[in-house]
Amino acid sequence: MTFSIAARDATTGMFGVAVSSSSPAVAARCAYARTGVGAACSQNITDPRLGAALLARLERGMFAREALDQVVADAPDIAYRQLTVVDRWGGTAAWSGERTLGTHATAEGADAVVAGNLLAQDDVPAKMLAAFMERRDERFGDRLLAAMQAGLAAGGEAGPVHSAGLLIVRDVPWPVVDLRVDWADDPIGELAKLWRLWRPQMDAYVTRALDPASAPTYGVAGDE
Repeated sequence: MTFSIAARDATTGMFGVAVSSSSPAVAARCAYARTGVGAACSQNITDPRLGAALLARLERGMFAREALDQVVADAPDIAYRQLTVVDRWGGTAAWSGERTLGTHATAEGADAVVAGNLLAQDDVPAKMLAAFMERRDERFGDRLLAAMQAGLAAGGEAGPVHSAGLLIVRDVPWPVVDLRVDWADDPIGELAKLWRLWRPQMDAYVTRALDPASAPTYGVAGDE
């Protein structure tokens, strides 16, 4: 019921997740990222504890594969879960339990990992990964959304999706992007609109937190 990408921006050190599902409020349960540590997704009959468990192991210095192997070994009912993780070095790992729903697949590359279940086609993750990799000169959020749009164009889920989210962490201890569409007919399209609104304001809100005296006290106009 879900397809997602977890990734690192090697230039900026950002980590992020983009995710969509036929279920409501998917990003509230499936997307995880921590500044300077990594990003992860826990999906398919989701156990939200597993995303946090992956990040906790990364924070202790584990590589993505080591962290994933430990979580898979320790977690109950792991056959029902689908997991992805990317570490601070850009290493990635993915897991699909034997009870993962419907057509499911994963795709891994340097700095990015994609997974999906109940997919229309098993090549959806590979096309998402390719779209992310092809846009190395674009902003990180644009690359993540390009991956989601490529997944949708490749068929996405077997049925319509209704929720989507974009989560990005940078060099501050809070997410600099945490955008969600919890129920809509075109959640990925609506998420892209939110990103276009937020993108030109993102840095200004960080400045307001860290150095309010130098920050504007009024809204920043959108660039589109």
